[in-house]
Amino acid sequence: MKIAKLEAIILEVEVKNPASDALHTYDAGRTVVTRIFTDEGIVGYATTHIGRGKPTADILKMLLEKELAPIIIGEDPFFTRQIRKKLWGVADYHGVEGLAHFGVSAIDIALWDIVGKAMNLPTAKVLGACRDRIPAYSMAGWYYGGEKDFIVRCLAVAEEGFKAIKLKVGRYSLEDDIQRIKAVQKELGTAFPIMVDANQGFDEREAIKRGRAYQELGIRWLEEPLIPQHKENSARLVQALDIPIAIGENFYSKHQFYDAVKAGAASVYQPDNRRAGGPTEWLEIGAITDAAGLHIASHGGGPANVNMLCAIPNAIYLESGSLKHENDMMATQLQMVDGEVLLPDTPGMGTEVRSDFIKAHRVD
Repeated sequence: MKIAKLEAIILEVEVKNPASDALHTYDAGRTVVTRIFTDEGIVGYATTHIGRGKPTADILKMLLEKELAPIIIGEDPFFTRQIRKKLWGVADYHGVEGLAHFGVSAIDIALWDIVGKAMNLPTAKVLGACRDRIPAYSMAGWYYGGEKDFIVRCLAVAEEGFKAIKLKVGRYSLEDDIQRIKAVQKELGTAFPIMVDANQGFDEREAIKRGRAYQELGIRWLEEPLIPQHKENSARLVQALDIPIAIGENFYSKHQFYDAVKAGAASVYQPDNRRAGGPTEWLEIGAITDAAGLHIASHGGGPANVNMLCAIPNAIYLESGSLKHENDMMATQLQMVDGEVLLPDTPGMGTEVRSDFIKAHRVD
């Protein structure tokens, strides 16, 4: 089997009620769909969501089709590590981190989709699965127009079956954070697991101050309190606080994860499919963190993340939106039982996008 063609498609969905975190508003609504075709008719898929900055999708499409695609045409899709090395070689002149690694990651996911489809197995089983389901929490607690909308969304995902929720914090005062947390606890009970995410909104002193308040409220972890470059500062937070620190969604490749683990910067590491890499890289990140006695949780949801987490022994959580309302582009629909998302039976990564969805939302 050989790779015959790569195609990058830009989809756009109108964002009617943009969500915000401590620093950002997500209003772009664009997704780049990467399709890799083989000479045996198997097609691999990957999706790269672009939440902010619509031109980013155009740049990624050009990078995929003009710079990276020529490197992989004619290659055997089973040689994933060899292909990754070649892609790094062409991208390292301008830097592999950033959009270049978005492209490398998408290609790796699509290749592993091909591998799973060729073997007629979910990719997790090809990789060596260690479970057939993964506990999930819902990232429901964004900043919206008002508290009522925020509470309604949290209650909706709890009713859907999620047994843990993550809330955004840090956009306003600590008092506002506490009010948001207590409002959810009032509805769901203080025993219901809640994580909080500051999205790089604090400096070290503020993170310690707010972290102490969060831990008094029984919060499960504090996510990304600092900018990702401040690994030593994050390590000091780990020492100063009882609440676990979770980071990693803005790390590129195993190397940045290794540096953070070596610094003692967190207890939970959260690879993001766009930045960290595909299954090839995730397995190595999983091994690095597992060897250090640390945990993995995904940044983002969907079938690709489920396949990867089900193949990593130290994985503890899948991040997800609503399974009922936020997964409609995918041909594979995820199922949840008792708060755990099941590994799909679909051969491959489960990343294939519905053809009718592409037709309805394609812009390029």
